[in-house]
Amino acid sequence: MTETTTIKVLCVDDHPLVRKGIASILANESDMQLVAEAGNGREAVELFRQHQPDVTLMDLRMPNMDGVQATQAIRKEFPDARIIALTSYDGDQDIYRALEAGVRGYMLKEMVHTDVLKAIRTVHSGKRLMPHEVAQRLSEYFPQVALTPREVEVLGFVARGLANKEIADKLGTASGTIKMHIQNILEKLGASDRTHAVTIAIQRGILHLES
Repeated sequence: MTETTTIKVLCVDDHPLVRKGIASILANESDMQLVAEAGNGREAVELFRQHQPDVTLMDLRMPNMDGVQATQAIRKEFPDARIIALTSYDGDQDIYRALEAGVRGYMLKEMVHTDVLKAIRTVHSGKRLMPHEVAQRLSEYFPQVALTPREVEVLGFVARGLANKEIADKLGTASGTIKMHIQNILEKLGASDRTHAVTIAIQRGILHLES
């Protein structure tokens, strides 16, 4: 008699309704068991230690340690952890950060109800998961020159409505230096002006608006 392997799943998301929806989907599957739910990254790391699930669904945007940081922490302790990034954001920078952290798959939340079971089984089997929509989003921006950390910092101040001199004062540099940074930012992002640059950066996940 063949023994059925049960896939142990950890669900991490700061929205209870999302966790409830995933729990109801998994409840109907005889080969899956939802072993724990976490509402933030710190809980995720603790619960992973306790349950050592086969597959983890990890939201990327959460309080108290985001999904990328939680993935890094888990994989530092458990290098073979199989984690699927789960997010409503599809900016290429978010995808890159998640992949660099070591996720085995990437899913948009809008795809969960139709594809989450397939995603869990795919990653559990040792394969990687990159849905067509996500791969397409990556290819739209590749290859593009990345902004430097200082350029991202400058653009963050631009997004808050600061003028060049105000940014220069905050960073302890000259206005001319800030102007040069902004020219580089516009060129790299293919933006027509400061507002356009901020819009593109938010769409791509380079900048994140405070929720």
